[in-house]
Amino acid sequence: MGFPSVGQNVLISSKASIYGASRIKIGDNVRIDDFCVLSAGRDGIVIGSNVHIAVYSLLIGAAEIVISDFAGLSSRVSVYSSSDDYSGWTMTNPTIPDNFKNLNHASVFIGRHVIVGSGSVILPGVRIEEGAAIGALSMVSRDCESFGIYSGNPARKVKDRQRHLLSLEKEFLRVGNS
Repeated sequence: MGFPSVGQNVLISSKASIYGASRIKIGDNVRIDDFCVLSAGRDGIVIGSNVHIAVYSLLIGAAEIVISDFAGLSSRVSVYSSSDDYSGWTMTNPTIPDNFKNLNHASVFIGRHVIVGSGSVILPGVRIEEGAAIGALSMVSRDCESFGIYSGNPARKVKDRQRHLLSLEKEFLRVGNS
């Protein structure tokens, strides 16, 4: 497909749509389900190892999108690294030349062990740090702290997440993942 790097045991549904494959790097043990759309802009998409991107998810934008090891996107999650200006001072949509628009491009970082619940939206410029959990149907417009649990529109921290999964990761890596 033209990816610059693809690890071992990568499963990409034949029903997924991939645009800009030459700007998408994929680690080991990755699964990308049916009807996902990965549209890599100029800065690309980097997917770590042991990552699951569930059915109908979307990763799109000109700025870089990074999904780190052991992270998971539930169904219908949308990750945007570009957005139109909604103020009304400029025009919008891809049929309009850039000089009539004011696009916002900002990288998105999804850390190790992050889980993003179904139907959530992640906007340009957001950093979701290691171990954070995003509840279903959340709108993430600001950075999320490590091992926080976030929910709502806009997403707000509701409590802390347990770190026991880090011990499980060590055991998983020690015994192998066969």
